[in-house]
Amino acid sequence: MPVNRLAREKSPYLLQHAHNPVNWYPWGPEAFETARREDKPIFLSVGYSTCHWCHVMERESFENEAIAGYLNRHFVSVKVDREERPDVDRIYMTFVQAATGSGGWPMSVFLTPGLEPFFGGTYFPPDNRYGRAGFATLLERITEAWNTQREELVRSAGNVLAELRAHLESGDSHAGLDAALVDSCFYTLRRTFDTACGGFGGAPKFPRPAALHFLLRYWAGAGNAEALDMAVKTLKAMAAGGMHDHLGGGFHRYSVDERWFVPHFEKMLYDQAQLAISYLEAYQITGDPALAAVARGIFEYVLRDLRSPEGGFYSAEDADSIADPAQPAIKGEGAFYLWTKAEIEHVLGAEDARSFAEWYGVEEDGNVHDDPHGEFRGRNILYQAAPPGEAAGGMRRKLLQARSARPRPHLDDKILTAWNGLMISALAKGAAILDDTSYLDAARGAARLVLNRLYDPRTGVLLRRYREGEAAIEGFLDDYAFFAQALLDLYEADFDLSHIETALSLTDKALNLFEDRAAGAFFSAPPDAADLVLRVKDEYDGAEPSGNSVMVLNLLRLAEITGQARLRSAAGRAFAALGPRVAEAPVAAPQLLAAFQFAESPRRQIILVGAKGAPETRALLRAVRARFLPHSVLLLVDSPATRQTLGAWQPAVHDMPALDGRCAAYVCENYACRLPVSTPAQLGELLK
Repeated sequence: MPVNRLAREKSPYLLQHAHNPVNWYPWGPEAFETARREDKPIFLSVGYSTCHWCHVMERESFENEAIAGYLNRHFVSVKVDREERPDVDRIYMTFVQAATGSGGWPMSVFLTPGLEPFFGGTYFPPDNRYGRAGFATLLERITEAWNTQREELVRSAGNVLAELRAHLESGDSHAGLDAALVDSCFYTLRRTFDTACGGFGGAPKFPRPAALHFLLRYWAGAGNAEALDMAVKTLKAMAAGGMHDHLGGGFHRYSVDERWFVPHFEKMLYDQAQLAISYLEAYQITGDPALAAVARGIFEYVLRDLRSPEGGFYSAEDADSIADPAQPAIKGEGAFYLWTKAEIEHVLGAEDARSFAEWYGVEEDGNVHDDPHGEFRGRNILYQAAPPGEAAGGMRRKLLQARSARPRPHLDDKILTAWNGLMISALAKGAAILDDTSYLDAARGAARLVLNRLYDPRTGVLLRRYREGEAAIEGFLDDYAFFAQALLDLYEADFDLSHIETALSLTDKALNLFEDRAAGAFFSAPPDAADLVLRVKDEYDGAEPSGNSVMVLNLLRLAEITGQARLRSAAGRAFAALGPRVAEAPVAAPQLLAAFQFAESPRRQIILVGAKGAPETRALLRAVRARFLPHSVLLLVDSPATRQTLGAWQPAVHDMPALDGRCAAYVCENYACRLPVSTPAQLGELLK
């Protein structure tokens, strides 16, 4: 079978298109030079390997010989994996959203040979439908415009780019953030909260952990019970719905309806990581073991199905199952996860199947009644229709074992530094809050992979992607910020000081690479990226938190640990620069506002002095970890060496002895320390 240039790439998404008749180029100089030499516009197609509609557009258009031939004659076609190159994706998604009012993947953008966008959209069907031009017609119209209205197109592209640049720079008026914006974010979430089903707004519903993260911190800071209720109700509704994999653990990408029932079935690593933290934190606050169980289920899924032999975590699983001639019925979106009633009876037997059907909403003719395309006809999406009985766990295990024999969805097996950082944070918090050393071992293993394969301590350079033994692509702000955050969270789980030292080095490197020294805040990409027509500062906390939000909180945490005022100053510059943008829509930046809450809260340090593994030290740690303390830092002095290092940052540490050979806990707020205590009850009183 003939191949195109994508066959030489490592990206699973690009490799999926290596056998298309389209003469694809990867993003890079060869494509740009060809477009200039042949005087052709560039067709840029951006997606990712587990994207359902990307697969649809490939089947309909990129495997169509006529459409491919037209593209090859009139365009230079370029494929980009948005997960490998989020910098390219951000620039052109900003254009598409500005031009059309919406965005998504696959993203389809037409560029001049100078990489300036002049037309864009998302998925296009191959032919004319519903009064809209299909992809084939669109290509003809753009070719005609390129040949007859070239100067106007190029001028228009330049104007659009100038407008985007002006918009991206418009926030730098240093108005700053304030408490009113924090309140505004809360009130917007309250106004859009779905009191019946949880979540915010209507269908489709995305989990958006950043909003839950904000609400829990708003509760902690303001004592607002409504904020906690909204977060917990949403978490419980998601856990009960079909978006939650009740057999294998973890969550699908989003729900197409308002009640979390019918999911879009892909599973993303970044969702698992962030949602695990949301459930853990809600468990800390409420003590509800059901919330902890959901977090454990997420970890079980990730460690079973997404962990590489080297310890890192793969990126995602597709919504669609891989075709298997031996099981032809297992195909299409969600097929791996769906069940007929007869299949459940075959695995469980008639009597147990009746109980299971009652608990998990299984119906004889299928339980998806609003299914216009017939995709789920006769099949069932499992959801919690009634409180499950004691035997449910055993039944779920039997069905999971049976499901494992089905053709699995495609696995995107690239390892991304940023997303591994999010997962390391989740596992570190899981180890601490649930007192489970297996999670700590997994977090350390993933951190070792990143440090050994993707990080050069001599230069401080961090790479983004690792696959099949190859590390590549210089890291972006997200990579530095998310991995530094992971190391800080890992320190609070195992108290290895090297984690703080490496996090500090990464943060300094990120300051050098990404900070806008003139205006404040952080660009997403480094300054020497010649293939980018814009340098973007991103503050939007969407499916993933923005690099700015995480970077700023890292700076604040490191400032508390090391006492370095320069770090807090950099955070302040970012707040000042991003304030005007956040003021336009505070609900777009809940994670950044959570970082602002940290900055404005009383500065609290909890310092334990004692042997790391001693029973009394562990007892005091449990007293700390049983509480939700988002505005504190936790340190351990367990040896002369750690006292020397921490004391260089915090001189007061030199004057903190143990108490008669027992572990002592010091709680310091706003640079004043309370008298030390040595029992969990006494420490609990100080932490109230």
